[in-house]
Amino acid sequence: MYYPGSIYVDMSDIVPPEVRPKPAVPAKPPNVGAPSPSSPFPPQGLGVGGGGISAPPPSAIPVPIGSHGGSHSVGHGIGHSVSHAGSHAAPHSGGHGHGGSHSSSGGSTLLGYIGIDTIIEQMRKKTMKTGFDFNIMVVGHSGLGKSTLVNTLFKSQVSRRSAGWARDEKIPKTVEIKAVSHVIEEGGVKMKLTVVDTPGFGDQINNDNCWEPISKYINEQYEKFLKEEVNITRKKRIPDTRVHCCLYFISPTGHSLRQLDTEFMKRLSHSVNIIPVIAKADTLTIEERQEFKQRVRKELEMSGIEFYPQKEFDDDMEDKSDNDKIREAMPFAVVGSDKEYQVNGKRVLGRKTAWGIVEVENPNHCEFAQLRDFLIRSHLQDLKEVTHNIHYETYRAKRLNENGGLHPISSADTQESNL
Repeated sequence: MYYPGSIYVDMSDIVPPEVRPKPAVPAKPPNVGAPSPSSPFPPQGLGVGGGGISAPPPSAIPVPIGSHGGSHSVGHGIGHSVSHAGSHAAPHSGGHGHGGSHSSSGGSTLLGYIGIDTIIEQMRKKTMKTGFDFNIMVVGHSGLGKSTLVNTLFKSQVSRRSAGWARDEKIPKTVEIKAVSHVIEEGGVKMKLTVVDTPGFGDQINNDNCWEPISKYINEQYEKFLKEEVNITRKKRIPDTRVHCCLYFISPTGHSLRQLDTEFMKRLSHSVNIIPVIAKADTLTIEERQEFKQRVRKELEMSGIEFYPQKEFDDDMEDKSDNDKIREAMPFAVVGSDKEYQVNGKRVLGRKTAWGIVEVENPNHCEFAQLRDFLIRSHLQDLKEVTHNIHYETYRAKRLNENGGLHPISSADTQESNL
């Protein structure tokens, strides 16, 4: 049977492949259906049934720039000549190539630039305008350099100047909570930093239940945020006073953790991100420091205390690999100082001793640089997310289950609670 526009071949006269003439691109007969839209391949024959002539090899068909092979390799070759010969899927599946690509079951690539990647820049601009909050709590008995370390971390006077007590000043009978807020700016990014100090912790003869005021303060911030959330008329941006991180200062005894240390971290590890640090690490030799760190990690593990970053919160293998290195290095042995000294022609933060200067940011002297990079440069946002998604959600679910749901409060009640 002969079709107009097709090439007639006498099957009895077999021409060897090496001398066979190159077939011309034929027009598609009207009775040959277009390829199925779901099929990624073109029809195998353009002649009679199964004995027709096979489609010419790709090298015999001119491929327009921008086409992508497969069903697209015959776009301009046959696409327009069959636009009225049955299905309309064929001409559109051909190659009007514009440097893009086609859809597939695994996803779609773009035909041109859209601008999705500018979302990150939009978020950055918005964050730079509004700024963000970070609330850090420091816990440990007096004289461990808590305020000095925080000032060193943020290179500004953001904490109390003196952690000790004057002779005429009475030591409080209970743990006090003192929160000091500052707005610091770097590179156009504003951050409202709140440092929550706990003077009086561990300074009593009887330290029973001295963690309760701290636990109460942490829960009060969750409660304040929860009431704002269930309010009928919510603020555009709810003030976030929740504690995102708790630095717990361990005395550099070189022996083991005190019972107070273990009890505090055990009771609060499920409500706040605890990061243990060994204070005034320059009082230990390098060997003593490594032995003490291993002993602390072992005691924390035996007590079932999980410090940040917790293993169950690792998102993927990359996070697990990075966090495993951090967990192996904790607790960080740190030294804090807000005084500068001249060392080898450079001004460095350090502590001057009779035998030399302990450089705070020198990794050979202490692990302050590791703590700063971990706390600020790599995990600050994650600390906030874990606080919101894990600790706060746990408190929220517990409160809603207890009360059967909180009733919306009026703006007057909100102002009264803030007072």
